[in-house]
Amino acid sequence: MGGFLSQLTGSFSTSAAQNPTVAIMEAAYAEAGLDIRYINCEVPAERLGDAVRGAIGMDWLGFNCSIPHKVSILAHLDELAPSAEIIGAVNCVINRDGHLTGENTDGQGFVNALRDLVDPAGKSVVILGAGGAARAIAVETALAGAAHITIVNRSLQRGTELAQLVDSRTPAICDFVVWDGTYVVRTETDIVVNATSIGFHPSVDTPAIDDDSLQPHMLVADVVANPPMTRFLQRAEARGCTVLPGLGMLVNQALTNARLWTGRELSASVMRQALEANL
Repeated sequence: MGGFLSQLTGSFSTSAAQNPTVAIMEAAYAEAGLDIRYINCEVPAERLGDAVRGAIGMDWLGFNCSIPHKVSILAHLDELAPSAEIIGAVNCVINRDGHLTGENTDGQGFVNALRDLVDPAGKSVVILGAGGAARAIAVETALAGAAHITIVNRSLQRGTELAQLVDSRTPAICDFVVWDGTYVVRTETDIVVNATSIGFHPSVDTPAIDDDSLQPHMLVADVVANPPMTRFLQRAEARGCTVLPGLGMLVNQALTNARLWTGRELSASVMRQALEANL
């Protein structure tokens, strides 16, 4: 564009200071020679409307929404991508001349990272947790062709609700198992995903899974990116499983965000380096 006017992207959340996406995005923009900034914005719940109108007024390319805005943002959008509509939450907004489209790239980032190792099509998947990440991953994995999904969660209500959503709105068969004590993974499972925050730094806890039920033919993934190699993934690797760390999901999510905003394919390796340097 020349001169002193950068294009703008960023994130609206509370609390914004802990979000490393800014380091990933700015490194990738710079490497691609794009004059675009990524700005973390501290936006309290009651100010979300003001922030959205500001982004339109300043002609931002788009923005990410994090906690606590992923559901409340829906009231401010003109259009929803199909998977975001099913998930019922948005973490990426694209602005085209004031027309706002909501996407959910949490699950897309996971599926793209997963595809580097195994295609989810036809596979049997176990997802631990029923929160926002689990919801996005369950829906996107189902839309990517997973045959069977089991939601394992301590809260009966959230778990049942998510399983019913996936079962009714996607081609996959989905059931729910109450996570009571130690969960034993069924032999026919292909992919196990920890979609809870258990194991996030500084905690060294791990999900209550029977290690002996983890078998070498399984791929075990974790959404926790810090530490990059969680205790849970170490346990799975010791059992001979293929492992997928949360870093891959974060990088692929950022790549998807950038593609939606700029139409460009940015560098995954530059993003990964920036992320590792900041964790």
